[in-house]
Formats: sequence, structure tokens, C-alpha cells
Amino acid sequence: MVNKDLSVSLCGIQMKNPVVPASGTFGFGLELADTLDINTLGGISLKGTTREARFGNPTPRIAECTEGMINSVGLQNPGIDVLVNDKAPFLRKIYGGVIIANISGYSVEEYAFNCSKAESCPDIDIIEVNVSCPNVHGGGMAFGTDPSSAAAVTKAVKEVTGKPVFIKLSPNVTDIVSIAKACEDAGADGITLVNTFLGMRIDIKRRRPVIANKMGGFSGPAIFPIALRMVWQVSHACNIPVMGCGGVRRAEDVVEMMMAGATAVQVGAENLRNPFVCPEIVQQLPAVMESLGIEKLQDIIGIV
Repeated sequence: MVNKDLSVSLCGIQMKNPVVPASGTFGFGLELADTLDINTLGGISLKGTTREARFGNPTPRIAECTEGMINSVGLQNPGIDVLVNDKAPFLRKIYGGVIIANISGYSVEEYAFNCSKAESCPDIDIIEVNVSCPNVHGGGMAFGTDPSSAAAVTKAVKEVTGKPVFIKLSPNVTDIVSIAKACEDAGADGITLVNTFLGMRIDIKRRRPVIANKMGGFSGPAIFPIALRMVWQVSHACNIPVMGCGGVRRAEDVVEMMMAGATAVQVGAENLRNPFVCPEIVQQLPAVMESLGIEKLQDIIGIV
């Protein structure tokens, strides 16, 4: 095996490699612990968590697409108390990498409450805040589609935690840079790009949407070029690190994301097709680096 340095430093936290299963595609890390060696992964972004337990949206929740999928799971999760008292501590007993709590909320107050709980859990290293949720006090518009709303969530969260905070942004906007910069100005330690695009499929025989919720989040290889563009734009406009996400399925995609400016790279939809893809990417990275004349992954971050 080719010996290469895969390590990266994310907000001062050392990661053995930049590969992270994205939230919602890897459970709480525990579900696959008996199937694969989770300690090969640089980090794990846990299932999105709300204040109260949620059953999620009605079924069907998944629709297949060319080079991707649409999902409308609806943040099914057991609630913040189960995350901090059960899931994260149990994962830490068997996993030595970076544990990332993915936090959702339907009001600024809920985001702050959940993040204060995550702050109290020593097993959580990074808090990733999903601002793609609808603001129940703001007409249902997602927090992440407006710079001031995204900044308000960021500010509230930073007031209750000293852990690194990454804001995970929605790509369903016209100007991703302005929103990312608003989060940076409000104190964000990093940005995760991108969440899913809004998509839809119709069953032409039944003449109705495939998904019960009509629309859902479109992810998979088809979105990679757009996600890459947003990573490049934001990483060059902001002075905080970016975790790239969107359509990643190969070691070459990880390298491309890092050249665009990502410090770490999340793998999402591909986990659902191939649960072994993340350790496979880690295993393939040294050979790809060798073919490109790369000794250290840290050296290629943002070189384009």
C-alpha cells in the first residue's frame, strides 16, 4: 500500500482523514459498527436531531432518479436527550474519530436549546447546524435561505457552546456566498456545503407524486458539479473551513472537493447504495494521491 498523509486539521481538531459519512445516511454510526470498521473514518456526522422525538414524514419517502435519489424522511429521530445521553456516549466507546452532532430546529430558541445540550456532552466534538428547517415563526421559510435568519441561528448557537459550529447550508438559494458570509460574521467556525436540492418525481401511471410529501431533497452524483461550485465560491469568499458534501462517491471526488476548498468531505447518498463506500474511499485515496503526485492531502486544500 502507498504511504501517504491523509490527515487534515479541522478547526484545530486533527482528523486521520477527511472522509465523513453525511448526516442522515449513516444513522448514529452504531448501526454499521458490526458490519465495517468505523474507525477507518475521519469523522461521522450523526443523524439530524430535534428537541423532541420525531416519527418523520408519511411513506413513501424515497424516489429513485437518474444518478441520484429524492428523499423526504422528515428528520425522523429520537430527540436530543437520547443523542447526548445514549447515542453519542455509546459511539465514543467504540469510535476514536471526530463525532459531529447534526442539530435541527424549528425556531431560534430550539436550535439554541439543542446546541446547549450538545455542548454538555463531552463525546461530541463538532456541532453541525442544519438551517434547512422551516422557520415556524417566520412563515415556513427555511432559516438557511435568508442571510439574517441564518445569522440569527448562528449567533444564538454560538452563545451557548464553545464547540466548533459548522452551519450546513441549503443550496436552494440564489446567492450562497452572502448567506455563508453572514454566518461567518455571526461567529460560525465553519460551513458545510451543501444540503439537498429540492426535487420531485411523478408516477405517470398513477398520475400523482411518487413521494407522499410531493417534493423532497435531491441528492446523488448528479448534484456534484453544483455542490463543487458552491464549495469553491464559499471557500474563497470566507476565512473559515468548509466541509464539502454533495454527490461524492469516489476518492477522486474527495480530491476534487478539497482542491475546490473543502477541508473535510462528506459522503451522503452513496452510503445508501453502498454502505461500504466510505472505508473504500479511504482505502483508495493513497493510490489516487500517488497518481497525482500528492504527498499530503492538507496541501491541496483550495489550490484551485
